[in-house]
Amino acid sequence: MGIRHRIAPLAAVLALAGGLAATAAAPALAAQPASGKTAVAAAAHGTYLYFNKNQSDPGNSRLYLMKSVPNAKDEVLAKYRAGSGDGGPNGKNECASSQGWLPNGTYQVLAHDAHYNGGDYGVNGKVIHVEDKVCENGRTTRAELFVHSEMWPEGSQTDAQPGKDNPYRWEGADDYRSLGCIKLKPADIENLFTKAERYGWPEELKVVS
Repeated sequence: MGIRHRIAPLAAVLALAGGLAATAAAPALAAQPASGKTAVAAAAHGTYLYFNKNQSDPGNSRLYLMKSVPNAKDEVLAKYRAGSGDGGPNGKNECASSQGWLPNGTYQVLAHDAHYNGGDYGVNGKVIHVEDKVCENGRTTRAELFVHSEMWPEGSQTDAQPGKDNPYRWEGADDYRSLGCIKLKPADIENLFTKAERYGWPEELKVVS
């Protein structure tokens, strides 16, 4: 998808609240032994997402589906190549709206949908919606953030159009670029949904550098 298509319109996001399956939030931190209050959270909740930014190649970062394990190291259920940011000069600036990757921190997972329709804005098909986040400058809010791929709302791929970047078809490594959302290739987000159905839907997203 072209990077201009990464953010869903406000109306679509408002519609999301009524159409997606909502989840509660309170998972433990990724890959860390649980202790104290975190141990209580880990014992009470199951899975979460963990996005590890690659400073040298943002489009070759990693997204993990993690399982909280009380009093032990959390378990990796799945690992995927993922990208966030447009790959340009501001691609690693978390305060650059519609350019930079997600700010570090913990996000509540608001909802998930297997057939989301974001129209021509490119957020379609299987999506996981996370909450807005104020970046490190304390003023800029990054909004309309999703984990998603490139597909039609029903999950199919459009026909190839040589020389044209199409938001409904995964065409290669450049499609890991985004305006802030976390991008997976179609096969990987399909796998993530399958694993989440099996192990429980993640309740938080943890973003780290």
